[in-house]
Amino acid sequence: MKSFQTIGKSLQRKEGRSKITGQAAYADDLRFENCLYGKTIRSTVPHGTIKAIRFKEGIPWNEFTVVLPRDIPGLNGVTLIDASQPFLAEQEIQHVAEPIALIAHPDKRLVEDAVRYVEVDVEELPAVFTMEEALQGGYPIFKSYSVENGDPSEKFPEAAVIVEETWRTGAQEHVYIEPQAIIATSVPGEDVTVMGSMQCPYYVQKALAPLFGLPNAKIRVVQTETGGGFGGKEEYPNIIGGHAALLSWKSGGKPVKMIYSRHEDMWATTKRHPSKIHIKAGFKRDGTLVALDIDITLDGGAYATLSAVVLSRATLHSWGPYKCDFTRVRSRVVKTNSVPYGAFRGFGAPQAIYAIEMHMNRAAHELGIDPAEIRRRNVLRKGDRMPTGQVIHEDIDLEMLMDRAIELSDYRRKRAEFDEFNKTSTPTRKGLGISVFFHGSGFTGSGEVRLASELSMAVTKQGGVEVFTANVEYGQGTNTILSQIAAETCRIPADLVEIHQPDTAMVPNSGPTVASRTTLVVGKLVEQASLELRKRLNDPEDFVAAARECVAREGELKVNVQYEPPREIRWDDENYRGEAYGAYAWSCDVAEVEVDLLEYMARAKTVVSVVECGRVINPLLAAGQIEGGIAQGVGFALYENVILEQGAMKNTQLANYIIPTSADTPDIAVEFVQFPLSNPGPYQAKGIGEMPIDGPAPAIGSAVAHALGGKFINELPLIPERIMREVAE
Repeated sequence: MKSFQTIGKSLQRKEGRSKITGQAAYADDLRFENCLYGKTIRSTVPHGTIKAIRFKEGIPWNEFTVVLPRDIPGLNGVTLIDASQPFLAEQEIQHVAEPIALIAHPDKRLVEDAVRYVEVDVEELPAVFTMEEALQGGYPIFKSYSVENGDPSEKFPEAAVIVEETWRTGAQEHVYIEPQAIIATSVPGEDVTVMGSMQCPYYVQKALAPLFGLPNAKIRVVQTETGGGFGGKEEYPNIIGGHAALLSWKSGGKPVKMIYSRHEDMWATTKRHPSKIHIKAGFKRDGTLVALDIDITLDGGAYATLSAVVLSRATLHSWGPYKCDFTRVRSRVVKTNSVPYGAFRGFGAPQAIYAIEMHMNRAAHELGIDPAEIRRRNVLRKGDRMPTGQVIHEDIDLEMLMDRAIELSDYRRKRAEFDEFNKTSTPTRKGLGISVFFHGSGFTGSGEVRLASELSMAVTKQGGVEVFTANVEYGQGTNTILSQIAAETCRIPADLVEIHQPDTAMVPNSGPTVASRTTLVVGKLVEQASLELRKRLNDPEDFVAAARECVAREGELKVNVQYEPPREIRWDDENYRGEAYGAYAWSCDVAEVEVDLLEYMARAKTVVSVVECGRVINPLLAAGQIEGGIAQGVGFALYENVILEQGAMKNTQLANYIIPTSADTPDIAVEFVQFPLSNPGPYQAKGIGEMPIDGPAPAIGSAVAHALGGKFINELPLIPERIMREVAE
């Protein structure tokens, strides 16, 4: 293998030292003169008509800045895919916690107390909280898709065994370390500046320009240090950013800071979409899949937000890494009166992959075939065609991927050993489960073409380069990875690469930091810009010396590059056919669990994950992504039970919303392999940020079924109540 200077090396994180020493300044660390503190007045009913808003005595309201819908200077709609969600409800309330009014005051405690002195008179209307009720009641369908490569009903008569089941997953809370946080300064009629914790600065700009009736150039958005996102800071900063900016606008330009409490953050912001996925699959006696019919329903909540892209990802991952020439997928996302659901790591794929992988494991049980063997007989190979018509051109080897995971986990010995153990052991049972899965890198189909991402790069007086990109660092390692790609291509030390803070006034729109696209798409732009700089410097042997000389002579050398799709990628949005993704990452997880039949508690003991994501740019950061995704997947599978009350999260404390601690996180072993390939990523790297949350839940769910002697629980999370019900039956 070619020897690299920085690629494949575990260099230290660019921002690591400032974070561990406490020097990194997050939004709430920033101080401003004459700062106001903003709060949101929210609905306490799920559906109704606003009759009046009363500001009760006991609060000096004359000292407050108050924003009502009539104070909005432009469009009262959060521009995203559509603009149907209002910044402030004007007449009809659609969900609990919906914003109705805004207040701000210099005294933070006073403004928090004042919320209790605002009374909203509402005439309640009937509300719907479940997908079934919404479909039966004629509630709107936000989006639907259909993919078919052959009518499965023609092949079901030929199947020796038909396995049919409905799989359900609940909502999941992001639990990023830092809650939603924004500071805004708006000069009425002139400009708006928003700073804060976010993933997509240009999304915020797109939402705020029509809100204020200003051109994009008058809306400046700056990402501050961001304490985690997981998709929860993809679209929601549009709302809190608009709220803070409206308060500043109304106050005459004073800075306004809005920092959510943990309760408000968990109560009012988006979650992972709950899902209901029905699968009917026909198999030959030897386990070969002959027909597959999948029906997907997602709960979108009260407004569409990003439900269309979440449903798209669920649809396009629903058949798993399996070949079946008679597959049909029908999907839709419905409106309910729940708090809107939105982007969350994996966005749709974890729900769909949970369903198909659990289904394959249940089919293996019914056929009396080992779960690994049924996969071996059906996995995609080079030359196979997916239901969208996309042909696999990579030299993939999913059997090798499974073999390595089986070897590392001691799968065969443990399966046999656990079978014997479970015959006599009381009250503990042991189980082993497996999942094989893929995740597409980047936006679906023509999404990257529509984005047309741009990136700039300039040489510095130190002889290095500065990268100008809107893609943000929020804990995943973006700044380090992009620095390594630039350093490798320019042949300079990574310390000489600077990443400009994302700021819409200074950096071009390189697209959102979502969808495992940063390394694949933006990293490729970094490579292209680096090559262009080398070309402009006449491809010097000593880049540092040439760059210094250039700056001293000309003052500046800066290049701009734009995304160009690979020629072989074609996608038909109307018919949903073609190459859905330019690259896929592949993985196999094996999970070991113990189930205590006194407590009815399942615990994940170990997870082995073998990952193919192209060339690994930074092994330590990549392993951290896999380990973090697995820990989050363990929570999704076993612990994270969002309790809804009238469509809003009720258990809004970390004392009653349980996430895995270090004591609950299993031992995790990660190994990377690489298939011979040629993909459009830089140095043949792919995205991996979202993939690791896809596999743990079905591997753990199937391990629990193994421990329970083949009793498959069809709903996540696997809390004790559900295990107890299954055992009792």
